[in-house]
Amino acid sequence: MLPYKTIDEASAALGRPLTALETLWFNYSATKSDYFIYCHNILFLFLLFTCAPALYVLLEHLSSLANNNKIQKYKIQPKVKLSLSEKFRCYRDVMRMFILVVGPLQLVSYPSVKMIGIRTSLPLPSLGEIAAQLLVYFMIEDYTNYWMHRFLHCNKWGYEKIHKVHHEYTAPIGYAAPYAHWAEVLLLGIPSFLGPAVAPGHMITFWLWIALRQIEAIETHSGYDFPWTPTKWIPFYGGAEYHDYHHYVGGQSQSNFASVFTYCDYIYGTDKGYRYQKKVLKELKDGVKSNGLQNGGSYNSSTDYKSD
Repeated sequence: MLPYKTIDEASAALGRPLTALETLWFNYSATKSDYFIYCHNILFLFLLFTCAPALYVLLEHLSSLANNNKIQKYKIQPKVKLSLSEKFRCYRDVMRMFILVVGPLQLVSYPSVKMIGIRTSLPLPSLGEIAAQLLVYFMIEDYTNYWMHRFLHCNKWGYEKIHKVHHEYTAPIGYAAPYAHWAEVLLLGIPSFLGPAVAPGHMITFWLWIALRQIEAIETHSGYDFPWTPTKWIPFYGGAEYHDYHHYVGGQSQSNFASVFTYCDYIYGTDKGYRYQKKVLKELKDGVKSNGLQNGGSYNSSTDYKSD
């Protein structure tokens, strides 16, 4: 709850007029407790887990009904097709985990958020501050998540008892991003919290961090590699095709452990299988394309790990 009763009091305390965004923040949060503001995370996560994957499901369903290959050619594993009921079952299981684990965890974790210094007060952070903190959050989460993820694959008990649940989808879909064993949900929540603990910022930055991290996870599990996605411009970003390979190989995978960026896999040599597979596929495609052009044929560049 803000310690000001009016905008004039807030302006006097800051020594300047409030910006338009700060005025909106004041009007919304001035009379609400910090705990209530923090609990908005639950609503944001519910909406993200529901709506973001649904866009991919709707796009795939409509393109299938229209027999539109313009969309289907970007499907990474086109031979694997899940029915709407199977996708809904995944969503149902994710929501069950959300209600039983994620939601309650959000409700009880407020003291730790308050302890590390995440604030709801004025002034609001600048765009530069938000961008710098988000970069720190992504880098810290990516590095720690890499080692936890790698441990779950290298440790037989960890994989069989915990991480195997997430790998039930060898051709992942958006709803499968948070589909995991409850213990993995708790374990991998630690890297997500480390960044804000190291560089605490405003609650708005925290909200953005949670939202962007979940959107990234949904995109990399979408099963589609669209060339126009803005993440193509992010240096060292893994993306859907990169993570899809990890799911395709499955439990035996010792490759592509990164959650967001690829530098850890490159540094520690855990992307060699993926890079070799990409090299072989490129050579095969170049050969097919060359033969097709010589014979007056056409060439389809769609990627499919399960091609015969």
